[in-house]
Amino acid sequence: MATAGTDDGAEIEQLEGALRGDLLQPDDAEFDDARTIYNAMIDRHPRLIARCADVADVVAAVNFGRDHDLETAIRSGGHSGPGLGVVDDGLVVDLSNMTGIRVDPEAKTVHVEPGCTWGDVDHATHAFGLATVSGVISTTGVGGLTLGGGHGYLSRKHGLAIDNLVSADVVLADGRLVHASEDENSDLFWALRGGGGNFGVVTSFEFQLHSVETVVAGPLFWPIDELESTMRWYREWLPETPEDVYAFYLVAEIPGAPFPEAIHGEKVCGLMWCYLGPEEQAETVIQPARDVAEPLFEHVDPMPYPALQSMFDDLYPPGDQWYWKGDFVRELTDEAIAEHRRFAEVPTPQSTMHLYPVDGAVHRVDEDETAWSHRDATWSMVIVGVDRDPYRSEQITDWARSYWEAVHPHTAGGSYVNFMMEEGPDRIRATYGDNYERLQTVKARYDPDNFFHVNQNIEPAP
Repeated sequence: MATAGTDDGAEIEQLEGALRGDLLQPDDAEFDDARTIYNAMIDRHPRLIARCADVADVVAAVNFGRDHDLETAIRSGGHSGPGLGVVDDGLVVDLSNMTGIRVDPEAKTVHVEPGCTWGDVDHATHAFGLATVSGVISTTGVGGLTLGGGHGYLSRKHGLAIDNLVSADVVLADGRLVHASEDENSDLFWALRGGGGNFGVVTSFEFQLHSVETVVAGPLFWPIDELESTMRWYREWLPETPEDVYAFYLVAEIPGAPFPEAIHGEKVCGLMWCYLGPEEQAETVIQPARDVAEPLFEHVDPMPYPALQSMFDDLYPPGDQWYWKGDFVRELTDEAIAEHRRFAEVPTPQSTMHLYPVDGAVHRVDEDETAWSHRDATWSMVIVGVDRDPYRSEQITDWARSYWEAVHPHTAGGSYVNFMMEEGPDRIRATYGDNYERLQTVKARYDPDNFFHVNQNIEPAP
């Protein structure tokens, strides 16, 4: 798209007057901060940033972007790895100031505005002993994680974030506000549940909540030389465990504090636990991991659920260089495990590989019930190169790509859409599988001109 009409000061003033929030331009003092996102590898320069205060602001911004043929990106938490919340020489519809939350403890539901982070949601719901499914870093935005599917510590027991989405309010490309649920605009509701930001701007999410208060959680690390034996054990053990047990497999380098100085810099593999069952049974659950290989370190204790959710926040602050690639995994073959061992000695303390379980309750939803298509996967894998120093960006990118290329032939082919960089239409099709053509049909109905295309894009059906 071009930027026709955006140099017309009168029209920009008209948009500014229509917003309760701020309209920022490159000369404004706050502009650089407002265009900066989580991944410092992304450096884009929009023409305008509409910091929306409410739904009316979103409608005005969408109408302006459409009428002026502007490349338009939608930003909520700003965690998108490929930086799809910001665009060069276009319009950013910034939702980060829309942070209202309303908990209904009797119905066990929560209404969440799109600028909230999962930390905001956890804070509001934990007061009632409740939680919903989210990711593993509390600074992640609600909007992007949910629309991509959303998996995390509660997924084996309670499914994906989209499996707990009750309804959504959506501003469409033509500026209309519609409600989407099983009973209203059900085709749109189906597509929102995993189809990413392709169909509109969600201005309110309604989630089902579950009784979650204290969990038994934390890391257990083995020396990296134990990777092959422990990963072979893990592939057999995890699918057979009760759904109260969640443990994702990881490779890492032990950073500094709060870990003991004697193990700083050690390359490790291990598990990150979240046990939802009776506290007195936690030791029985964890003991098999100790038996398969002697842990180098473990710190698994009862803690409030929000404490677990924020455990990685300090390790991954805004402003780092990020490059990641993912895949769904049905089984961990011996050949795949050998490749994991070959690349598992990470290049920087923040770089890692995680295998997130997506079995249990996730498997009880049929493949065609939501846009998320890989309901037969056992794990969602992500390989992440991260470092603060921009001079190491090539190193971490090369490591992540090489690792992914080695294990990709042993995976299910598609990826969790939130773990993709800009990888092209073939990867998007592989991610949605048999659901892709149906998504194209919904796209053609609600966004026939593909206005919302700064995303992992699904083109409208012809």
